[in-house]
Amino acid sequence: MTSPDNSSRTPTQPYADRSYRSPAALVGGVLLLALLAWLGIDALVHGTPRTRLLAVSGLLFTVPLVTAFTLRPVVRANEDRLTVRNPFRTIVLPWASVDDLRASFSCEVFAGDKKYQLWSIPVSLRQRKRANRASAKAAGAAGRGEEPVEVRRASADRALDELRELRERNAIRETAQGPVTVRWMYEIIAPIVVGGAALVVLAVL
Repeated sequence: MTSPDNSSRTPTQPYADRSYRSPAALVGGVLLLALLAWLGIDALVHGTPRTRLLAVSGLLFTVPLVTAFTLRPVVRANEDRLTVRNPFRTIVLPWASVDDLRASFSCEVFAGDKKYQLWSIPVSLRQRKRANRASAKAAGAAGRGEEPVEVRRASADRALDELRELRERNAIRETAQGPVTVRWMYEIIAPIVVGGAALVVLAVL
């Protein structure tokens, strides 16, 4: 499920965006980091020198990895652009550069010949099947002349509907023009690589 956060834009805060995150990922990330902190502190306090080295290397590898896949992903959208923060990179797409947004097994944004996943808007096939069944029942009820029932769509589909609406409304704005920019998050990638290399070295010694 995705949690949208709507906030108004002010002249001094151009990035007061509508945000989409996965509450389940946030909760899971916090719990995993708490568990890693408890295990790491215990190993550093009570472990042998080798155990302490393993603990430091393991934390250096796992903490940014868990953070990247749980706490970091978010999609932000305002009148000018769509900002996609995925585990290892941040993609900024002015609305004029966005060709389409789709949700099949994952949510994706298309710009030119490039496709980018929206990690923070997971697709729940269970929600979608439930919504489809409810739509079929509502259509049957309408065919029998019964009172229409509002059908709640899956959260990922609702989020993409909102993003498509923002794109259609704002793509012609002068401030929504420009190229797509991609920034790799080396501050997250580097400690993962160093920690993983250290674990390999300690394993073979």
